[in-house]
Amino acid sequence: MELKVSEDQTLNEMIIHTTQITGEKITLRRFQVVEKAEGQEFGAYSHMGGRISSVVLLDGADAEVAKDVAMHVAAIAPHYVSREEVPADVLAHEKEVQMNSEDLAGKPDNIKEKMVEGRLNKFLADISLVDQPFVKGDGKETVAKFVESKGGKVVSFVRYEVGDGIEKAETDFAAEVAAQIG
Repeated sequence: MELKVSEDQTLNEMIIHTTQITGEKITLRRFQVVEKAEGQEFGAYSHMGGRISSVVLLDGADAEVAKDVAMHVAAIAPHYVSREEVPADVLAHEKEVQMNSEDLAGKPDNIKEKMVEGRLNKFLADISLVDQPFVKGDGKETVAKFVESKGGKVVSFVRYEVGDGIEKAETDFAAEVAAQIG
């Protein structure tokens, strides 16, 4: 990979160097290039020795605010910047799950709709960064309000966790033992 990570080193050279130092084979499975424009600020945070890392891009706020939001992203793991970014199929699936939940069985349709609407709003707040209660705050201030109070706006974020996205083969232990026995 010819992506420059410094003036004198490419990403591929850095991976080879790290492999030589640690004795562990390092494989880069995914990455994202994040670029900023004038007036924007990066915030990065690494947790658990780099097992969870995040990068946040803010418009109009300083590096300290961006780092605090990056810490929030690492800790809370939002899926989207805002509820407007949530794909329609994700929202439709969640609505279907909620409409079919056992605790709503037998309720009148108009009551069921209102309850599901409330649950969908909670779901959207849980997965949307700007709607989440800010982790370093009092629990009442959202990330959006915190960033706005510092003169900024959330543009984007990236969060990676070691092992995230790796498919794990599910095995039936009893069948595996039976197959080995004969």
